[in-house]
Amino acid sequence: MAQPLVVKKDDDLDEEEYYSPFLGIEKGAVLQEARVFHDPQLDARRCCQVITKLLYLLNQGDTFTKVEATEVFFATTKLFQSKDAGLRRMVYLMIKELSPSADEVIIVTSSLMKDMNSKTDMYRANAIRVLCRIIDSTLLTQIERYLKQAIVDKNPVVASAALVSGIYLLQTSPEVVKRWSNEVQEAVQSRAALVQFHALALLHQIRQNDRLAVSKLVTSLTRGSVRSPLAQCLLIRYTSQVIRESSMNSQGGDRPFFDFLESCLRNKAEMVILEAARAITELNGVTSRELTPAITVLQLFLSSSKPVLRFAAVRTLNKVASTHPLAVTNCNIDMESLISDQNRSIATLAITTLLKTGNESSVDRLMKQMTNFMSDIADEFKIVVVEAIRSLCLKFPLKYRSLMNFLSNILREEGGFEYKKAIVDSIIILIRDIPDAKESGLFHLCEFIEDCEFTYLSTQILHFLGNEGPKTSDPSKYIRYIYNRVILENATVRASAVSTLAKFGALVDSLKPRIFVLLRRCLFDGDDEVRDRATLYIKLLGGEATVGETEKDVNEFLFGSFDIPLVNLETSLRNYEPSEAPFDISSVSLETKSQPLAEKKTTGKKPTCPASALSGPVPTVDASYEKLLSSIPEFAGFGKLFKSSAPVELTEAETEYSVNVVKHIYDGHVVFQYNCTNTIPEQLLEEVVVFVDASEADEFSEVATKSLRSLPYDSPGQTFVAFEKPEGVLATGKFSNILKFIVKEVDPSTGEAEDDGVEDEYQLEDLEITSADYMLKVGVSNFRNAWESMDPESERVDEYGLGARESLAEAVSAVISILGMQPCEGTDVVPSNSRSHTCLLSGVFIGNVKILVRLSFGLSGPKEVAMKLAVRSDDPEISDKIHEIVANG
Repeated sequence: MAQPLVVKKDDDLDEEEYYSPFLGIEKGAVLQEARVFHDPQLDARRCCQVITKLLYLLNQGDTFTKVEATEVFFATTKLFQSKDAGLRRMVYLMIKELSPSADEVIIVTSSLMKDMNSKTDMYRANAIRVLCRIIDSTLLTQIERYLKQAIVDKNPVVASAALVSGIYLLQTSPEVVKRWSNEVQEAVQSRAALVQFHALALLHQIRQNDRLAVSKLVTSLTRGSVRSPLAQCLLIRYTSQVIRESSMNSQGGDRPFFDFLESCLRNKAEMVILEAARAITELNGVTSRELTPAITVLQLFLSSSKPVLRFAAVRTLNKVASTHPLAVTNCNIDMESLISDQNRSIATLAITTLLKTGNESSVDRLMKQMTNFMSDIADEFKIVVVEAIRSLCLKFPLKYRSLMNFLSNILREEGGFEYKKAIVDSIIILIRDIPDAKESGLFHLCEFIEDCEFTYLSTQILHFLGNEGPKTSDPSKYIRYIYNRVILENATVRASAVSTLAKFGALVDSLKPRIFVLLRRCLFDGDDEVRDRATLYIKLLGGEATVGETEKDVNEFLFGSFDIPLVNLETSLRNYEPSEAPFDISSVSLETKSQPLAEKKTTGKKPTCPASALSGPVPTVDASYEKLLSSIPEFAGFGKLFKSSAPVELTEAETEYSVNVVKHIYDGHVVFQYNCTNTIPEQLLEEVVVFVDASEADEFSEVATKSLRSLPYDSPGQTFVAFEKPEGVLATGKFSNILKFIVKEVDPSTGEAEDDGVEDEYQLEDLEITSADYMLKVGVSNFRNAWESMDPESERVDEYGLGARESLAEAVSAVISILGMQPCEGTDVVPSNSRSHTCLLSGVFIGNVKILVRLSFGLSGPKEVAMKLAVRSDDPEISDKIHEIVANG
């Protein structure tokens, strides 16, 4: 049964309530009412009411069976007999919503086509919309001529209907719609606002995959032929897109079309002004000079009498304040007045903007004003406030007490998961970055988990407490809060609390006896995980476990980051066959790869990878390759495989022969696995081998080659070439490749090959071994802890000039590519308009040497990028090598 829609009237009407007219309607009853469609004398008003109920049921998620839908559809088609205009429009809606099947469409097509050529414009417009939603491509070609005429029709309602139908049809029959370009171009010049808007949207969608065509479209229209405010807003968006794309491909200079955006700030329509101001503020690398006119018009809107204008202006300024706070400071006086705005959303955005742009002296005053209305705003705006407070606290560390108290107070109030998570994350960040805030921050978090309803947040706080709590002046005061979780919480939180207790016992000797007592009590817990953890930690802290022979081993086990990707671990465990040999976790691949091998994207070609890698998700990437390589006698003595690269294409798509190569890296050898596919049905290739010229790779010497005896049509095969290289040396170089084989013609009728063949060869692309090939992408769960656990003596720091770059994002991407390491904590993403950025990388260098890298980027000139590189590793010599790689890259 449908739920009642209760709507409150204005207060001056004694707060009466009225109910939805659809209260209590049921599908069965409505379908019975639909029988009125068959009456000889149609009651138009009654039929409209029944159709309204049917549409309500459909939009509420009720589904009709095939029989019910067919009955309703045929009954609805009978209503075409009525001449009532209102009923006819309801019939159009009903047919469109029912989406009849192909065999039913033919029943109503003739009626709709008749209406499409009617003298009544309203019939024509609606018939076009409905027809285009229900017909297929074959019928579309029959009415294409009418649709073209409708696009340039003098009546704007008809023209708009045809254009909107074109936008829909572009998804199903793009080749038909693209033939309408001339008519749509003519419609763009229409004086009707909606026609111009819809025509511009359709024309852009037709040309959107052609960058040059879009640029020409924007160039022609920015000269002033667009008058509709809606179309101008669209044009501003397309112009911004062209500016972004052109700035990526050009080196400096003025932005194209920027004058157009600036001229739109002087438009009569408020929506156009706002759209232009927003577009300017969102440009990549926008300067203060370019921002000034946009900020000025937004400042005028702050004092508008229309709430929607004030909201749009303050929201845009709030975003600008994150990247250009100084540019927004001129608006501070106007935003002060918005703090008392009746619309709480506007007041919230005003305060958070002031927090981003204000000075240290204004913090306390703003915090008092904010406290007054935090309970009146939605969670999404509360999150905005929390993020602003976090930024402010990092900007003014001395104000941490008042800001931390504010966060702790709102943490105790009612709120959803995302809101509470934002507060907890903010407090954790403040504790990490402001040492003086640690004690009070941990205390607030402990108070919160006493009454926390979210398991995720409880475990997050307990994990953080285990890492930071033992380092405080009085760790014992946190034990009560942690053990309360063991007594009162669910199994997941109890297990997390047991791990936290163990961390306190490992780092604080004075607490160890008390921790032992608490852990022993956990041995009687009802959950297996909790009992297992307690047993493990008791043995670990007592020195009985094999992993805890020394204090360093215990701390490494408890506090060390878990570097093995869980997907790889799960795959290895599923692949493990029970035997006398225990499972060896060191055999699990550390590299973070989502797919074992890339398949050829060309249609109809089979993947070119080992059979073991294709049998499903069971084998890991390295396991499948290692099994394949170890089965070849020539490579069996090379030792443990360190890394296998992703396949590198050596041929273009749709060529006679498809070849890609996988680079297998060992300590003292490199094996090239050439995956070959013959794409010519009339040929059989035999004695397939790749001749490799290593004249540009001096440190490599060829030691073995394994040819492919036969390569039938569309059946992948592998040939191998192995090179020896000096151990411990970062050997790099370029290899040229020629595919050599014997071609035998195949009789298409019998499928048999001729006895005699002809020797032939095929030139492949060059292949390179780079420094990134000696690095495994291995992530760390907590970069800061991993960094601090590394020996500071192994740290090497230096600064580099990276020259002119289009953006910081390009520089970050280039350095990550050179090093071949795994970005941590999402630091590979550079916020737009940033002038500085820190990127964290981790990896394992050949020889199983763990490496962590901190990259600090900054713009030292208009587009000059400077970088500071800090490296820590298990081996100081490897730290030096990383600097050599970057210096030579």
